[in-house]
Amino acid sequence: MSAKLTNAQIAWRAAQDLPDGAYVNLGIGFPEMIAKFKPEGREVTYHTENGILDFGEAPPAGEEDWDLINAGKKAVTLNPGAAFFHHADSFAMVRGGHLDVAVLGAYEIAENGDLANWSTGPGSVPAVGGAMDLVHGAKQVWVVTDHVTKKGQPKLVERCSLPLTGVGCVTRIYTSLAVIDVVDKRFVLRDKLPGMSLEELQAVTGAKLHIDGDVADLNVPEV
Repeated sequence: MSAKLTNAQIAWRAAQDLPDGAYVNLGIGFPEMIAKFKPEGREVTYHTENGILDFGEAPPAGEEDWDLINAGKKAVTLNPGAAFFHHADSFAMVRGGHLDVAVLGAYEIAENGDLANWSTGPGSVPAVGGAMDLVHGAKQVWVVTDHVTKKGQPKLVERCSLPLTGVGCVTRIYTSLAVIDVVDKRFVLRDKLPGMSLEELQAVTGAKLHIDGDVADLNVPEV
């Protein structure tokens, strides 16, 4: 496999597509990195399940206020006008369809939009958290992930083999090799690394990649 994007570069690329004025939930772990790369001049309001709306960047090391944390227990800052609310009210926002985008990680994504991101099967620790609510409450569900597993197996597959988080919920996928939309139960390729052929990309993808229009080069800065 040719060179691939780092997690920071994947997060940067996803951040470029966040709509101006959007309300966005960033999943625990890797997706939280997206908050660092909000495009200049664009207004994005971040929501966290434990009850904050409009948190800001992480504070400098040593300046954390540990009463201000996100759902992943990471210290955050607050933007002017930020709000606190009960955990139940937070999930009412999620379930009520008030989030424009939820960005999550993944173990597997199927070509029909099914998502598996909470369990690796028997023996794993159950920890689905709020993901099941997010994937069905948000208007769009984006995934950020490496294109393959640590063993080199495809994460983008015809059908998920792991326990599902949601059915037919994923709309867009940002990987270390490509940007792919889920359209009519198909993977539609939008961007790919310029140094990688379509054949090479297809070889590490577990379901057929479809082309609909031009495929852009996936060029990102060093971040």
